[in-house]
Amino acid sequence: MSEAIVRIAARGDGVTASGRHVAFAALGDLVDADGAITPGPHCQLPPCRHFPECGGCQLQHVDDAAYVEYLITRVAGALAQHDLACEIRTPHSSPPRSRRRATLRALKAGNKVVLGFNAEKSNRVIDLQECHILRPELFALLSPLRDLLGKLLAPKRTAEVQLTLADQGADLLLQGVKAEGFEAAQGLVDFAQEQGLARLSLDEGLGPEVRWEPRPATVTLSGRPVPLPIGAFLQATHDGEAALVEAVREGVGEAQTCADLFAGIGTFALALPGKVLAAEASRDAVLALKRAAPAIAAQHRDLYRRPLMVNELAGFEAVVLDPPRSGAEAQVAELAASGVPRIAYVSCNPATFARDAAVLVSGGYRLDWVRPVGQFRWSTHVELAAAFSR
Repeated sequence: MSEAIVRIAARGDGVTASGRHVAFAALGDLVDADGAITPGPHCQLPPCRHFPECGGCQLQHVDDAAYVEYLITRVAGALAQHDLACEIRTPHSSPPRSRRRATLRALKAGNKVVLGFNAEKSNRVIDLQECHILRPELFALLSPLRDLLGKLLAPKRTAEVQLTLADQGADLLLQGVKAEGFEAAQGLVDFAQEQGLARLSLDEGLGPEVRWEPRPATVTLSGRPVPLPIGAFLQATHDGEAALVEAVREGVGEAQTCADLFAGIGTFALALPGKVLAAEASRDAVLALKRAAPAIAAQHRDLYRRPLMVNELAGFEAVVLDPPRSGAEAQVAELAASGVPRIAYVSCNPATFARDAAVLVSGGYRLDWVRPVGQFRWSTHVELAAAFSR
């Protein structure tokens, strides 16, 4: 007897009503007892030749409607684990070929350099011949990068390649690569010039060293150019960033005193009204924000070890949280005991968000709404923005 796939699980497997997990099954597919899949209305032909080998995508076999439903159910499921419920708004989904940052791996295999994402659940590198998630400007660098790395990498050695799209072009960081001698060093400069890079940096094991940066690399946030530290965190897509900023601004409302915690280089701080305190653990990010916006009180502070305490939160009309995947447990405990009227919470992990939300709700906050955001197209990575109020 066949069973229908009724939802997509967190890791991308299709799940039947009986709880059976089936790899690469889409919502509405029928699965026979022997595992054979009869495609349903939400199954699509994956656009990329590398799917499902490449670990960059797990959901290219589902259509847009099923992907949006997946974003909603991931958030709803996480909330349900803590007996929470609220309005879940229509998700934002970034389009194909919109990712402006990525970390790839390179491997010297004989005379050839293999460059791409790791295979799913493997250290094997998939040599990308096409990519439907990267911005075309970044993907265009892969072929010339193979030639460059072929001259720098020793046989069977690996390197990490970080690509970020800055205002001036691509920002490239190579890790695990040595450029020894004048010829190799000049080759890096020639490559950067030929490819029109914004910046090229090399990390030979002692930290990043800039080898090419004709003009200071910046990224524009809320209309303001901000110095871009090497390896700095950016939202994965321009449109995803815009969706999150819009949600945060709605969440804080007309508050004239705001604290942006885990502020990074100011993605949200620069969009907030009134007086803003921005706290961030990365010194380079704090310095970048100070240079871009001296009026913002940017503070170098590890919020895991030193969260803003209840007395420090007094007087703020709104707080923005954008923590790493582990959430903001210590900071949320202080917020739950505070009188801050409004909180906008941005998360890249529905599970830790739901845990933190439960603490805030137990402290008297109301979870008003959540908006899922799918910046990592066709992956199982789900982000969200949420609003709390007292």
